[in-house]
Amino acid sequence: MIQRPRIAIVISTTRPGRFGDTPAEWLLGLAQARDDADFELIDLRDYPMPFFNEERALVYAPAQNPVAVLFAEKMRNFDGFIFITAEYNHSITGVLKNALDYLYTEMHRKPATFVGYGGVGGSRAVEHLRHILAELQMATLKYAVHIGATELIGMLREGRTMADFPHLADAAFIMIDDLLWWTNALKMARAAKEDVECRL
Repeated sequence: MIQRPRIAIVISTTRPGRFGDTPAEWLLGLAQARDDADFELIDLRDYPMPFFNEERALVYAPAQNPVAVLFAEKMRNFDGFIFITAEYNHSITGVLKNALDYLYTEMHRKPATFVGYGGVGGSRAVEHLRHILAELQMATLKYAVHIGATELIGMLREGRTMADFPHLADAAFIMIDDLLWWTNALKMARAAKEDVECRL
């Protein structure tokens, strides 16, 4: 029997005063109202890894850094991912890229989607992130949430909250539904592949 899927919500910035906590906690609240999956926040602050300095690329050998090993084992336990990503200079944060460089087989054949925020809803960061995740053999999905300048200014300067922008919740519900469809499909496919390999 296949267990209920586990979904990681990854906060991909670590700087003091970051905005990422706001959409992460909002999304977790929406997600935890469901009864068809388990959701957990993953904060990159909890995994202070150095700039990637392994002797070999992870396609050839697993990471040796002890924090990276803990991070990889944590990520291995999830079946799907939602990346909360800021946009820094038209791309993702350095800390997120570095964290992904410490992963490989843990992410194979798993789906990912995104909550982006920035001047154009973090869309340029999301597109860069799709390319990186493709190399990790992940399936990146169409539906995402984009928090643009209007919403950011409203929250950062005018005291508004995520609840003041109901279109974001509408997008989030569609995104989570789609993510769980792919999560369940790929989870069953991975289980079937593992079953075949065990019999060989």
